[in-house]
Amino acid sequence: MAEGEIDRLTQLLARLPGLGPRSARRAVLQLLKRREALLLPIAQALLAAAETIKTCSTCGNFDSTDPCALCRDPTRDEGLICVVGDVADLWALERSGAVRGRYHVLNGTLSALEGRGPEQIGLDRLLARAREPGRRELVLALPATVEGQTTAHYIAERLAGSGLAVTRLAQGVPVGGDLDYLDDGTLMAAMKTRRPAI
Repeated sequence: MAEGEIDRLTQLLARLPGLGPRSARRAVLQLLKRREALLLPIAQALLAAAETIKTCSTCGNFDSTDPCALCRDPTRDEGLICVVGDVADLWALERSGAVRGRYHVLNGTLSALEGRGPEQIGLDRLLARAREPGRRELVLALPATVEGQTTAHYIAERLAGSGLAVTRLAQGVPVGGDLDYLDDGTLMAAMKTRRPAI
């Protein structure tokens, strides 16, 4: 393999989250050393994914079918929609088994600094789904950031008076968390969202 191809592969891998140039170069080295066991199977899997994986037109999840397996699942609660900012958030919630309803993936959160307004994150599509007959609750599972809170507030305002319950995930102390290690924002959120002990 020519040095130019190695550099190109390194630069492409370095674009992935969590991989800088040095980590990407180490990954490339391992791929080249284990060509049969790693490089070729990964290349084939990437090509297959590029050809078959699509974005679900209903919820925004990634799957090889449209609508995705989650949207086709008849056992899920049609009355509940869990709104997330990214597919990674959907996967995390699904892994936990905490959501048995439907999902809706936004294209991120509102951010004036990054030029993401309601149109860019697809809020009209969400609002249309939320107003469909039979919907009872919209759970806003958005990041506990300024942008996430701004987006949640905007959605809640747009759905005010619709008869739909708009809820947010609780925020605060994680299970097994020591108070001494938590940041001030987490402690403040925990105090604001406190509930009866019994």
